[in-house]
Amino acid sequence: MPTDCISYQNSGYFSPLMNDYLDQKNNLKELYNRFPTLENFEGQILEKQENFNNTNRNTLVSVLQKQYATIETSHLTLQNIEALKVDNTFTVTTGHQLNLFSGPLYFLYKIISTINLTKDLKAKYPAYNFVPIYWMATEDHDFEEINHFNFKGKKFRWNKISSGPVGRLSTEGLEEFLEIYAQELGTSTNAIAIQKLFQQAYLKHNNLADATRHLANALFGNYGLVILDADNPELKRNFIPFMKEELLQQTSHKEVSKTVEQLKEYFIQVNPREINLFYIEDNLRERIIFENEKYKVNHTKIEFSENEILELLDSNPEKFSPNVIMRPLYQEVILPNLCYIGGGGEIAYWLELKSFFDAVKITFPMLLVRNSALLTTEKQEKKAAKLGLSWADLFSKQADLVNKKTFDLSEFPIDLSIQKDFLKNQFHYLHSIAKKTDQSFSDAVKAQEAKQIKGLENLEKRLLKAQKRKYSDELERITNLQNELFPNKSLQERQANFSEFYLENGENLIPKLFTRLQALEQNFEIITL
Repeated sequence: MPTDCISYQNSGYFSPLMNDYLDQKNNLKELYNRFPTLENFEGQILEKQENFNNTNRNTLVSVLQKQYATIETSHLTLQNIEALKVDNTFTVTTGHQLNLFSGPLYFLYKIISTINLTKDLKAKYPAYNFVPIYWMATEDHDFEEINHFNFKGKKFRWNKISSGPVGRLSTEGLEEFLEIYAQELGTSTNAIAIQKLFQQAYLKHNNLADATRHLANALFGNYGLVILDADNPELKRNFIPFMKEELLQQTSHKEVSKTVEQLKEYFIQVNPREINLFYIEDNLRERIIFENEKYKVNHTKIEFSENEILELLDSNPEKFSPNVIMRPLYQEVILPNLCYIGGGGEIAYWLELKSFFDAVKITFPMLLVRNSALLTTEKQEKKAAKLGLSWADLFSKQADLVNKKTFDLSEFPIDLSIQKDFLKNQFHYLHSIAKKTDQSFSDAVKAQEAKQIKGLENLEKRLLKAQKRKYSDELERITNLQNELFPNKSLQERQANFSEFYLENGENLIPKLFTRLQALEQNFEIITL
């Protein structure tokens, strides 16, 4: 079976906006800084070096050292943290929610893309250092998005109430969760390794941020990954000027609204609010709104005058949390960052932000779509070959695939186009006669033509259904295979958890992904495990 990659644009799973971005269409070029190629990083390095406030490096390193103080840390990660002190070190960053046990499989692809890109950059620009950063979305408060994962078609959900930032959420109660999950894993060597990883991450740490850090470090620490929790008062102190401008000037709303208007032909990922900051406490994260000359915390009785909220910002910046519009700016202010790596949805909302970054004079990072892959087995590949399926077939919508294979399997043409063309030619003669008579006869000819064409179309549909019944066994094998590779008729990477593949492949899984995935490629990689 052919092992050619499927381009993102031809996969059928990317939005028109992302396809046009990847094709570097002219109408989008003012919405990003530089397109991610190795050559374009030279200009990005020089611009960030000129623009970045290097005094922020000491704060960043100090915070990271405290966050890693109790973690078994690889030499390479410690080296990367130390390197962040010097002005020839830059970061490549990806972000991800604190999904339970990493959530969907693409968590791995994001981080592997990030680490691999830093390696490529070091090879191209040896005078600089490049550090891979995983930005944990610890301040998000949508617990329903992260409290579950899928394993072999079953959803495992953590039933718990949460209203504040998820990073501060207690891991209490996950002992019972692990007991249920362990029953599905079995007792193999790899199953026991997965259980141990879950146990050490979630049962030996008190909150979700620490648990997720342990998990990511266990999987990627030996590759030099640096994991950052930006829900931190020291880091937010460096962001105070920008949060102050947001409260007083609402620059983000003004600038992003203009870009949203430019993107009106596409589906808009995120719409800005007038103030793009939240008020945050352990069990609270609510929008800050401005009403009747007061700053109010939505759905609460908390309110501030202008002086009061500015005093709070100066004394307790950790009480303020950037939303999806402001968080990218926060990232680029505190990190010497060159590139953000994310999925199509993330890159889409980043494309709304460049004019905002320009207005506040912060370098806009390069935007790279993360790697994607379809993991398969030799057995599945053999099935596909036997059924005469290409990877392009398997990526197509199931209804289209079934129709195509029915046409291929049929011993005679199902398409009645020849008959319809013959009929139209017959009516062409009648139309020429009708022109010489009255309008009523002409209308009757048109109506009869439409009726007979419609009749042939209905026969064509019935013939297709009849052939589907005839070849139902083979078509069922085709759809079963596609359903294995695309669970819930969706991308595997958005449905399955990495543990499903670790169970079969163990410690070989991640090294193989590192070898096969290339950060700057724009294709779905087909990887046989």
